[in-house]
Amino acid sequence: MKLLLIDGNAIMHRAFHALPPLTNKDGQLTNAVHGFTNMLFTVIDKFHPTHLIVCFDRPEPTFRKSMYVGYQAHRPKMDDGLSSQFGLVKEILSAMKIPVYEQAGFEADDVMGTLAHQASNQQPTINNQHTCSTIIVTGDRDILQLVNEYVFVYMPVQGLNNGKLYDEKAVEEKFGIRPSQIIDYKALVGDASDNYPGVRGIGPKTASELLQQFGTGEALYEGIKNKDSKAQRLKEKTIKALSEYAEDAGMAKQLATIRRDVPVTIDLDKAELHDLGTPEAIEVLERLGMKTTAGRLMAKEKTGNGTNEQISNISNKQDAVEQMTLL
Repeated sequence: MKLLLIDGNAIMHRAFHALPPLTNKDGQLTNAVHGFTNMLFTVIDKFHPTHLIVCFDRPEPTFRKSMYVGYQAHRPKMDDGLSSQFGLVKEILSAMKIPVYEQAGFEADDVMGTLAHQASNQQPTINNQHTCSTIIVTGDRDILQLVNEYVFVYMPVQGLNNGKLYDEKAVEEKFGIRPSQIIDYKALVGDASDNYPGVRGIGPKTASELLQQFGTGEALYEGIKNKDSKAQRLKEKTIKALSEYAEDAGMAKQLATIRRDVPVTIDLDKAELHDLGTPEAIEVLERLGMKTTAGRLMAKEKTGNGTNEQISNISNKQDAVEQMTLL
């Protein structure tokens, strides 16, 4: 089984800011809808999943906001032109029988982490090996902490045709730390995009070096407490900073940790990927002015081609005719 989890918010944001302000005949902005749909088709064609789920954030404050009032406080309000398109995308997904998961109080990251964990646990193992692989499609590097022997992350570099698939080795080659160390890394350096501090005076290079030496944040602080040989070789200013901002590091670690216990339950039967060209999907796409996409779906229904061939044709057609290659 191969499960594809898509970070709906991340892909919608990317599509909205990459494409010109396309509208349908009613004047409704649809650029994010077009971009999201094209991205969806691209990753289906690329990875040939057996199951597919899209996850979204909810508008309510999350538990992280309750923990730290400054969390994401500097982020501007979502553009009305973008927010108005989420309902349209969800309508398309519903018509295509692609399940959507979201949970109040949590981010899409947490939902995806939980679903990936549940999917792995629900599938049988053969010779102690997981029979389920999960690929998470997102632009959020925080998700890389979930990478392991059966969970992978695909991150766009230029559109989705030029992305990078991260396994454990790729994460370590890129960032110099293992996926399991990313949480401790964020605890040390903080996250400017989410507006929370780590240990002041500890930058990315020093944080990576510390984790390479000690393995975990807990081992680092334990070494300093016990004055072991590795800790004694640290610079005095580093030890001082770690001690002075230990509370900030603890808070940052909690904020950075993707939850895997969100109160959602994966339904793999509903997530199984079937032909997307349902009558409902055709109707919605035509109503939104996405005639190229609707036409290719209808052509597939007539010829009986497989889902992935169908998607490949649609994606190529959109790139060539609608000129929607995302930059």
